[in-house]
Amino acid sequence: MFEYGAVKGGLVQRMGWFRVILCLVAGSITVTAAVDPAKASFAKDILPLLEDHCYACHGDGETKGGLALDVFQTEKDVHHGYKIWEQIRKLVAAGEMPPEGRKKRPKDEERDLLADWSRHSLDTFYRTAPPDPGRVTVRRLNRSEYNNVVRDLLFVDFKPAKDFPADDTGYGFDNIGDVLSMSPLLMEKYLDAAETIAAVAVVIPPKEEGPTEFQKEYFKLPVAKDAEAGAFDVFVAKFMRRAYRREIRDAEITRMLAVSKAAAGEGAPLEARVQVVIQAVMVSPHFLFRWELDGAPSNPKAIRRLNEYELASRLAFFIWSSGPDDRLLDLAAKGVLRKQLESEVQRMLADSRAEALVENFAGQWLQLRNLDIVRPDKNLFPVYTPELREDMRQETELLFVDVLRENRPLTELLTARYSFVNERLAALYGLPNVQGEAFRKVVLRGNTRAGVLGHASVLTLTSDPDRTSPVKRGKYVLDNILGTPPPPPPQNVPELEEAGEIKGTMREQMAKHSTNAVCASCHKKMDPIGFAFENFDAIGRYRTEDNGAPVDAGGQLDSGEPFRDAAELREIFATKKSDLFIRCVTEKMLTYALGRGLEYYDKRPVDKIVERLKGNEDRSFHLVMGIVGSLPFDMKRGEAAP
Repeated sequence: MFEYGAVKGGLVQRMGWFRVILCLVAGSITVTAAVDPAKASFAKDILPLLEDHCYACHGDGETKGGLALDVFQTEKDVHHGYKIWEQIRKLVAAGEMPPEGRKKRPKDEERDLLADWSRHSLDTFYRTAPPDPGRVTVRRLNRSEYNNVVRDLLFVDFKPAKDFPADDTGYGFDNIGDVLSMSPLLMEKYLDAAETIAAVAVVIPPKEEGPTEFQKEYFKLPVAKDAEAGAFDVFVAKFMRRAYRREIRDAEITRMLAVSKAAAGEGAPLEARVQVVIQAVMVSPHFLFRWELDGAPSNPKAIRRLNEYELASRLAFFIWSSGPDDRLLDLAAKGVLRKQLESEVQRMLADSRAEALVENFAGQWLQLRNLDIVRPDKNLFPVYTPELREDMRQETELLFVDVLRENRPLTELLTARYSFVNERLAALYGLPNVQGEAFRKVVLRGNTRAGVLGHASVLTLTSDPDRTSPVKRGKYVLDNILGTPPPPPPQNVPELEEAGEIKGTMREQMAKHSTNAVCASCHKKMDPIGFAFENFDAIGRYRTEDNGAPVDAGGQLDSGEPFRDAAELREIFATKKSDLFIRCVTEKMLTYALGRGLEYYDKRPVDKIVERLKGNEDRSFHLVMGIVGSLPFDMKRGEAAP
């Protein structure tokens, strides 16, 4: 799945390259003797293949689909185009180039040469590249982070960002710096929110309400009149440090005191001046953006370790989707946070604020947020209600919490023979003796519903409104479990029959799609996986028949492993395919933690995290610790000017 960033210049976007590349090996590749990929020469062994079998469409002036392969004249050119060559390698290794139906196809050893040479050459390139922490764009707080920071900073129980414009997403997450733009509308919302927050957080006499939690936190109440000035100065320094997430200079405090005095007016009560400070801080770029100092922002070779305040901020936004608390800031001020990193991560994961990692990371990785836009047919599935939808989401979140808090193996997300249900969800599953709204942990009979792939949440969001979708379910697994996403589908693929015209089982209806040569190469990967879950209907209820015929959930993966049903398939994923799953989760979480897409130089840090997991039974704590201790999380660099 390793997604080495988006290709710049729009080349890949213009050329629809997944299908274009199918021509790459369109013909017989003539290799007279086996060649060691490690010793193969691009000029002698690889370039002739491109010249003989690809240039007719993608060279010598031809650029079908916007792709010209004759730009690759040296192995160094291949390394510069590593994003394209990673996909070439995967497609060749999978036997998808050329597609089924071609008159001439390469022999196995010929296909292996191109795939193995590509892998060896690229791996050498990645392994020998200088250590590089990558570039992270200065990013603003997204809506979730804004709400959480306001909650933790001001002790107010509402979500001021609910009316903000929706955050854009990149690489599957809404905390990616490159897509978190700032619009005039959003700036207006910030101004309005700051005013509202200040009014809620601070009560100005003579209102009858007592002091708020915010006032109790920052002031020893009541404050004597002759002590107000000193108390106010202390408040400003403490509040600014928490809000800006760094050490505050005396000059900054002096300016803020002057602003509060000028805005509130002479003789204004203490509470009015506090409100002014809150509003000023809440619209400051130092609050709205996650700043990291950059001595040489345009020099990509200027690599430095984060200072401890910056590390505290990265930790807090990764695990809590909020700013660092006083303990993290105090450790940073003393310069000992790195020395206590492991114990602090344990503390942070045990804190209730770590539920944000479940909601924001797991919720986006497993696409649980998409449940909000899924609309099962009410006539076919009358039991599906907004309440049941939330139950489905909560079940999956609670399993993730359990694996995270109890430091269980990550593969338990696929194999757990226990779950968390309330009465409504238990009824959907046919589980007896569960009553009430409260969720409780239950042991599952057998392994029919083991892990997240047996959860109604995943089964529902990968279905159509009126039926299951083996394609969606298969693609979901390839994308989010195995990390081997298929290419986009070709255009003009006919839809399945409407619900009122359904004839035969879903497997019979899907057969027409897999007979299309262009579609077949991907469907042979997706369909067996998707059909394995046909015992579950479009809202995750178990069934044994589909349209009056017995469900056939058996199949064989394109890599050869046979299975009889979803339970056996999940076991394959958790054992024979566990390396793919662990790497997929690692890459997804590292992307989320860094707020950027992964590049080729991130492969080594990912390898180290995966190795750490292997040495510790794939337990979840070591995924989090591996990430916070990795080079890209702990360091940063500048970027060359465009």
